[in-house]
Amino acid sequence: MMMSESTKKRAFLIFCAVGLLPIALGYGAMPSKTLDALFGIKVDTTNLTHVMRAVMGLYLGMAVFWFMGAFKRHLAGPALASCAVFMLGLAAGRILSFLVDGLPHWLLIVYAVLEIVLGLIAVVLFRRHSWKGTAASE
Repeated sequence: MMMSESTKKRAFLIFCAVGLLPIALGYGAMPSKTLDALFGIKVDTTNLTHVMRAVMGLYLGMAVFWFMGAFKRHLAGPALASCAVFMLGLAAGRILSFLVDGLPHWLLIVYAVLEIVLGLIAVVLFRRHSWKGTAASE
């Protein structure tokens, strides 16, 4: 049985939102513990803790918006667009870092691959969503 476009968008946005939650909490809930354990990053200043908690807030905000897009039809397009920009923006920054700084911890490379794949899927789903909206309004 084929999934409807609406179901595909909903499932995708929920998948991205749920997947982002542990990353957000890992970056910001207790950054001095999680970032050291995962990547050997010492978070030992108030300023760095602040930055990591701000990143957590951004990630949680995006996850909330994607959940909203999954369940409120009029927000599906904007949620998909924001997901594409978020994922591909992160991937672009990581690729720049790979070129300038060298290869990081393997998990960060996995994040980059996932961001590229998920970002491209978001673009495809957004374009289908937009074309459907355009065709319906003509």
